[in-house]
Amino acid sequence: MRNLFIISVSIFLMSCTKSQKAEETSVKWKASSKMEELGYHLYFETRFSGDDSISCNTCHDILNQGNGAQDTAVSEGINKQKGGRNSPTVWNAKFLSVQFWDGRAKDLAEQAKGPITNPIEMGMESHDLAINKIKKDENYIKLFKEAFPGAAQPINIDNTALAIAAFEETLTTLDTPYDKGSMSKEAAKGFEVFKEVGCTSCHSGAHFAGPKLPIGTGFYMKFPTFPNEEFEKKYQFSKDKGRFEVTGKESDKNMWRVPTLRNVAITGPYFHNGSVGDLKTAIKVMGKTQLAQDLKSEQIESIEAFLNTLTGKRPLIEEPEKL
Repeated sequence: MRNLFIISVSIFLMSCTKSQKAEETSVKWKASSKMEELGYHLYFETRFSGDDSISCNTCHDILNQGNGAQDTAVSEGINKQKGGRNSPTVWNAKFLSVQFWDGRAKDLAEQAKGPITNPIEMGMESHDLAINKIKKDENYIKLFKEAFPGAAQPINIDNTALAIAAFEETLTTLDTPYDKGSMSKEAAKGFEVFKEVGCTSCHSGAHFAGPKLPIGTGFYMKFPTFPNEEFEKKYQFSKDKGRFEVTGKESDKNMWRVPTLRNVAITGPYFHNGSVGDLKTAIKVMGKTQLAQDLKSEQIESIEAFLNTLTGKRPLIEEPEKL
């Protein structure tokens, strides 16, 4: 009888363990439309680069629950060339009203076109040359026809960008401890500190990227607002003039699109130039340069605890088979 009881308990514990593991296992990403399926393949398409080595995923890595960015200070493109800015994460990018650090693209579709012809990134001389590399591929002919039924010439740069955007719009992480109301006491305290010191003056809204605005209308803030000589010498935040490089307006010098804080704990290094490697230092820098405050170590730790609750589960995405 005793042996039967032990066996029963063992089976129960084994079933609980399997159940827990099942809950912890990430859901595998699946396309829900032909447009998303096409965009999925295009996102990993290296033929859009001059030497067939770079894809969207190169700078915005989502494979095996990647953080949607690169773990380097700045992006690395064709021929190992280094760009001037840190790659923003693609996770939850659909919720931003403009794209790129300087807001030069109004939406994800417009953003998708930019890197293809950037000489440092994917290095194609024109969009037409990029499209020519896939337009005779029977697999792509089929996928484009299915995604754009009735179109006389479905394979073009605009449809390519729309498909990539459709795929990227599926890349959301909205099941965080914050969203589910399951924050620890320390994280809840950190959220209060986050609000008390003034972080929400910029990082407000559902995605901590500012108020909801029409697509194409960016929410920008000056960084650094209160330049600090020590930080400026070490991190050179003001060297890049930000949105000024797009508009040429004096008022846009060192203005930047406010980034989302979702997944911020896993998307370092931080800031537009990737000059800060860890989250605690980034919080300290923000306190000094944006709020003119010397945050205490306990405040920094509390805020960090809160920011950790903004990390969401990411679906398991595998690289598609080459077409």
